[in-house]
Amino acid sequence: MSNESVYSNKLHPGSAFPSISAALLNGEEAVLGQPQHGASWQLVVVYRGKHCPLCTRYLNSLEQYKAALLETGVDVIAVSGDSKEQLEAHLEQLSVSFPLAYGLTTEQMQALGTYISDPRSPQETDHPFAEPALFVVNEQGKVHVVDYSNNPFVRPDLATLVSGLNWVRDPKNNYPIRGMHK
Repeated sequence: MSNESVYSNKLHPGSAFPSISAALLNGEEAVLGQPQHGASWQLVVVYRGKHCPLCTRYLNSLEQYKAALLETGVDVIAVSGDSKEQLEAHLEQLSVSFPLAYGLTTEQMQALGTYISDPRSPQETDHPFAEPALFVVNEQGKVHVVDYSNNPFVRPDLATLVSGLNWVRDPKNNYPIRGMHK
């Protein structure tokens, strides 16, 4: 048996974004990839969880770009496999106003195609967690932009991402989904 069978399938540009719900702290469920706040696209950021200081820094940095993204028609949500209690504790380190969802299951991580890691110790966390991933889902519910990492140090530069999405969303540019060649 090859090792490939144990790895998750990655979402490809132009593919339908899977229907995945995750809990919000207010008791509601968020459907990932379904924009809110009048936006027609959604940026879905998958982060490792409370135990990751680089995730904390990335989410806090993302807050600075939330308004610019919304002006471009892109809504933001972030999600992890943390428990409600872990997310509540993490809020002490976060200064964000976009929705944070929690409770992503291993099966949901696999459906998203994220790399999944086990904790190094109980002090790190108490559950398998998704490594960072980023998806931009367009108005047709398709993956327009995708980025996967197997560690917390490699992520898209937010200024470049926001600038690029602004350019892509400009109808004058007629910019298609890239990476569609099979």
